Amino acid sequence: MLLNAAILFEPDAYLLSEPKLMGRQAAGNSFLRAAVAGCDGQALYAYTPHQKSAVIFANLVQTIKPSATAQWIPSDRLDLLNQIGTLYLPGPGLDEAAKLRLRAGSAAYSLVGVTHTTASHRAMDAITRLLSAPVMPWDALICTSTAVLETVKLLLNAEIEALRERFGSQIQITLPQLPVIPLGIHCDDFDFTEENRANARKALNIEADEIVLVFVGRLSFHAKAHPHAMYLAAQEVAKATGKKITLVQCGWFGNDAIQASFVEGAAQFCPDVRAIFVDGRIPELARHSWAGADIFISLSDNIQETFGITPIEAMAAGLPVIVSDWNGYKDTVRDGIDGFRIPTFMPPPNLGENFAKSHEAGTVNYDIYCGLICQTISLSMATLVEKLTILVENSDLRQKMGNAGKIQARTHFDWSVIYKKYQTLYAELQNLRHAAQQNEIWQKKLNTASRIAANRLDPFYSFGHYPTTLIQPETVVVLQANDTLENYAKLIKNPLFNYATQVLPSVTMVEKIVTILNTQNLTINELSQQSDINLGETVLAVAVLAKMDLVRF
Repeated sequence: MLLNAAILFEPDAYLLSEPKLMGRQAAGNSFLRAAVAGCDGQALYAYTPHQKSAVIFANLVQTIKPSATAQWIPSDRLDLLNQIGTLYLPGPGLDEAAKLRLRAGSAAYSLVGVTHTTASHRAMDAITRLLSAPVMPWDALICTSTAVLETVKLLLNAEIEALRERFGSQIQITLPQLPVIPLGIHCDDFDFTEENRANARKALNIEADEIVLVFVGRLSFHAKAHPHAMYLAAQEVAKATGKKITLVQCGWFGNDAIQASFVEGAAQFCPDVRAIFVDGRIPELARHSWAGADIFISLSDNIQETFGITPIEAMAAGLPVIVSDWNGYKDTVRDGIDGFRIPTFMPPPNLGENFAKSHEAGTVNYDIYCGLICQTISLSMATLVEKLTILVENSDLRQKMGNAGKIQARTHFDWSVIYKKYQTLYAELQNLRHAAQQNEIWQKKLNTASRIAANRLDPFYSFGHYPTTLIQPETVVVLQANDTLENYAKLIKNPLFNYATQVLPSVTMVEKIVTILNTQNLTINELSQQSDINLGETVLAVAVLAKMDLVRF
């Protein structure tokens, strides 16, 4: 049986209904669909502290596959994670989950995270914190492309050097696995018939003699893909070939100002190209954009990007693709086979120090930081115009490349293939974990390791120097009145106390304590023995009763 993982679930990481839809949410939703399809009759587990989130998870699972079952794992039930063996996190931050796992033991289960952007401070911090977090070799941070893996290694190596400068070269570093597993798509979503294509073009008012270029994704010049080169190339090709070229930009704008810049930019830089803007958040319009197109184009030039799912979706739709030779596109698009990758240019290291300093100091925000870097990145316009011209003029080549891409997408990037890679990874990590548990050296390490993170200590330990006196087993407890039980029953309903139901002892427990203390004063240890209540529970119970002035020490 293939292994599945419990899924750390909060709606923001998986739902497509968020007003500012991001790639991580689209990827999360797509992953969840794959997990439901690949569950092989096993239950799917939502790991979350919030019951409301668990209900949303269950409803989402049922929507995807009515026969699938979903169960809730409250986030403090580490014993249940131990039984499942793996916890999947929809981001790179393994550190907090690794600290919490200490309470169950570092070999209790594996943690698997995944990268999205690696350019933000938050993402970079999550990656470099791996070096101080109690992560293990049976954990993994999935890198979605070789470009991401290279960035992660650069960040980790730089942080390791900094730590060794500070603490000495002998410090021991334990890292998680860093496998490269691409994001997947559901190819069937993009399997269009000729009738679908005809209907889509009709819906978009596109004539038979128009050559349709399509860009799909967030319409952001500073954080996705600057459209200027695309506009210039489309204009030049339209003028040179005499073809009717239509450019469909299917996506969504962050604000009205960005929308105006795109609309006005298209009018200014490609006046002979028909520009259509489609709201990509509306599924029907997105399908029309895919089905009605002849060529896909995405000239990503932004460090915010790490993988890029839309070229694979285009390949699945049978479209030849023109993309920048950039980040994850290098892994997915075979130049000259599925389409063309256009060479890109960036300044050398050290010249970006001022950008990094300004962002770190807070004088520019993340969006401006990405936008400033974007302004220094270019591509080969001559190559872009040449390759776009070839595809515009050669319908047979469009068909050949589209067919090649369609096969490539289904063979290598469909979730039915990719999710099995996840399951294989889960099994490999489990084998590493089990082997460590049998290894004498690892056993010694695990047995002597702390079971609590240093910054997550017992508050009665961290702040034990605050009070005058600590309650001890030898502390004597004195009952205050004969009507203590009645008073307790009233006080636990009072808003000054009922907010703390998790710590309030049961009425039954209090009745036991009161009955014994009615006849004599006792130490807490004696009270525990006579009431047959665990010593720790007894201490907490009388601490609460003392707070209510029902007993005194």
